[in-house]
Amino acid sequence: MPREIINVQAGQAGNQVGESFWTTLLAEHGLDGSGFYKGNDPLQLARIETYFTEVELPGESTKYVPRSIQVDLEEGVTNRIRSGKIGQLFRPDTFVTGNSGAGNNWAKGFYTEGAELIDSILEILRKQTEACDALQGFQLIHSLGGGTGAGLGSLLLSKFREEYPDRMLSTFSILPSPKVSETVVEPYNSMLSIHQLVENSDLTMLIDNEALYDITARTMKIKAPEFSDLNLLVAQVMCGISTSLRFPGQLNGDLRKLGLNLVPFPRLHFLMPSYAPFYNPHDKAFVRMSVPDLTQAMFDRKNLLVACDPRFGRYLTAATIFRGNISSHEAERSIADLQRKNSSLFVEWIPDNVSVTLCTVPPIGHAQAATCLANSTCVQELFKRNLDQFATMFKRSAFLHWYTGEGMDTMEFSEAESNAHDLITEYQQYQEALVDNEEEYYEEEATYEEGEVAEEQQYEEEEL
Repeated sequence: MPREIINVQAGQAGNQVGESFWTTLLAEHGLDGSGFYKGNDPLQLARIETYFTEVELPGESTKYVPRSIQVDLEEGVTNRIRSGKIGQLFRPDTFVTGNSGAGNNWAKGFYTEGAELIDSILEILRKQTEACDALQGFQLIHSLGGGTGAGLGSLLLSKFREEYPDRMLSTFSILPSPKVSETVVEPYNSMLSIHQLVENSDLTMLIDNEALYDITARTMKIKAPEFSDLNLLVAQVMCGISTSLRFPGQLNGDLRKLGLNLVPFPRLHFLMPSYAPFYNPHDKAFVRMSVPDLTQAMFDRKNLLVACDPRFGRYLTAATIFRGNISSHEAERSIADLQRKNSSLFVEWIPDNVSVTLCTVPPIGHAQAATCLANSTCVQELFKRNLDQFATMFKRSAFLHWYTGEGMDTMEFSEAESNAHDLITEYQQYQEALVDNEEEYYEEEATYEEGEVAEEQQYEEEEL
């Protein structure tokens, strides 16, 4: 029986990434732009109901309709999706739009404009959930820098948590970065959103514009990357992460298992996705990656979708998903080799902390590919970066009147700041506690060896 997921995409970035995600998903499941099956592999339909609802049309073949809701506070992006290549795919009543827009203001999305739409969104969501046999959870695609994705996205998360407390909530959250800044108040919006994500989300996949630009420019050699190029990367990774949910394979059959393997402490659920292989399309004829190469690339900083360096942290847990004709023995051995060679980067107090999932269906255009979701303490770099920018503006109360004018209290900013401080401290604590434990272990070893040497000397003296 399929375990259904309902997708919700909020704001401009969320809807544009969502459009790329559904386009890639259609290709992988052999569906055309209207949702009719054109493929030839029975595995494509085996668990298609995770993301799609089957609709029997009289006199026609079965149509597969996405289980998705498209939300925005202005109509531009959703109208573009409706009139685009996959406009006939979605149910017309799943588009929920406002007229005024959020104007990059988190408070408008959370308190005023967004709050007016929330009842109609929850009503559509209720209809979608009632049609499910065994709903496993929700997936939210949004960015943290704007008004709708951040503000209304945070409001949606808190409402989902109230209405469906026993279902998994996973988010694909696009973080703002200093090199690729769209608006000046991004640090405020992202910090207020992170405050909500810490409390309400079960799994948060972090994606960073800076890292996406680096991959497209350096690795894929696209001279002037556009948002469509970046969205395609994110869609590839999202499809990689959801592989084990959409196709029959070994391990991690649902979101709860994924969460159970990846989140050792409830607040530390921020995951860093990576993907391999990324390469220049012109070099395709020369790229043939072995399983050890794929494994190495997954844990390489260049292939991470967030701009932080894993060498400055330690991996608490990781989930690797291999796609293509790969033997389980080979995958397990290459992961074990990587852990042995880089043992200092993995915590020793969680044994077997890297899970391996295999799926025989490769992604479109590749013979083999691999995706990794890592829970590493180096993710605190991202929060520190955001917090520094936030604190610089907040201590001078810059731009604050735009938020307080919508009914917000400055205490909420202070709470968000202290919550981010606590989160960074927790990551740091688990990073350093390990080092302390190691030092204690080596001290004990040294003391034990000294004791043994002293005993031997005493024994020799007695013999003499």
